[in-house]
Amino acid sequence: MAPANDAVPVGTLPPVSEIPARMHAQVVRQDRFGEPRDAFRVEEVDTPTPAAGEVLIAVMASGINFNNVWAARGTPVDVIAQRQRGGDASDFHLGGSDASGIVYAVGEGVERVAVGDEVIVHPGWWRNDDPWILAGKDPMIAPSARIWGYDHDRNYGSFAQFAVAQEHQVLPKADHLTWEAAAASTLVGTTAYRMLFGWSENTVQKDDVVLVWGGSGGLGSQAIQLAKHAGGIPVAVVSSTEKGEYCVGLGAAGYIDRTEFDHWGIPPHWTDGPGQKEWTGAARAFGGKLWEIVGKGKNPAIVFEHPGEDTIPTSIFVCDPGGMVVVCAGTTGYSAMVDLRYHWTRQKRLQGSHGTNDEQAIAYNDLVRAGAIDPCVGQVSGFDETGEVHQQMADSRLSFGNAVVLVGAPTTGLGARG
Repeated sequence: MAPANDAVPVGTLPPVSEIPARMHAQVVRQDRFGEPRDAFRVEEVDTPTPAAGEVLIAVMASGINFNNVWAARGTPVDVIAQRQRGGDASDFHLGGSDASGIVYAVGEGVERVAVGDEVIVHPGWWRNDDPWILAGKDPMIAPSARIWGYDHDRNYGSFAQFAVAQEHQVLPKADHLTWEAAAASTLVGTTAYRMLFGWSENTVQKDDVVLVWGGSGGLGSQAIQLAKHAGGIPVAVVSSTEKGEYCVGLGAAGYIDRTEFDHWGIPPHWTDGPGQKEWTGAARAFGGKLWEIVGKGKNPAIVFEHPGEDTIPTSIFVCDPGGMVVVCAGTTGYSAMVDLRYHWTRQKRLQGSHGTNDEQAIAYNDLVRAGAIDPCVGQVSGFDETGEVHQQMADSRLSFGNAVVLVGAPTTGLGARG
């Protein structure tokens, strides 16, 4: 293949035989850490070359996820410094954990995908020589496991004209989806799939009540559909009637408006009798709203968590005995409190969940390809708006569902597609 010297304009594709030596990318640098609208900036960087076992993809569209809000802020992890400690010489972060695109080149040993394939990328990344993985254990718990486009060792995510991914991450694109729809939901969808079906003894069963926090968002929209598809009874927690009705349209049995309650955060200490009584009353009232939807005495077999600090105490309280609160993030904070009285005596499970392994990603993608799961595209924006869209996500101002930016896909008719 003959490299061209100059980057092609965003929204266009070069011939497969002419991969440019340089490309446009939305990057974050340490001296810009802060609000996403200021941290992201378009720069021209080298186009990556796939190593053995890797695939070069011309990115058509890229999904937006909260992990690159964190990357833009440099907290809770400075991913640039982390990568440098691991031996990477780059002084910037090129994020993006969801992609749809076209394979432009493959590295040595790649057999399952070929140049010209239309693909998506799942975000689970790990080193294939990791002893944990060689022992046949879950790759996403391996010491080398990372999230592609956030903290993985190879600094080339999907906020660029070209991205490099490991072969095992690359899956076929659903034929019926547009580029933006195909790019929208893989990270949140595979994360939700692992949360709901990845933890033995606590997977969604027929008629299980599943309480879904943030039901109208990217994660929640996928969790509702997955739980419903498995025969469960999803109930959404939202912040408005409009968001609640959106969740009902996805298959939720009903919704709870969290703005009707104010007991969020760390409850009063157990030695504070009056404070405990007041908090417990509020938590029971929250559970009462749930019973109005699913029937008295029916508690969630699974609570789908990601707000964290504000909501974990209530989640543990309302979870059914023997049930599971499964958490993949802490968007309201990380110092969550668990009242062990309700935890140990009723034998509930508080389970962390992160990313996806290949088996789970394939299972989720198969559901999308079959049309059983809608990626729930809520907002489609241009590549130059990457920082602003992350800002809207940080400020909770995004449309329902998942947000996407177009990269190689043309922006003609963008408004109608959003």
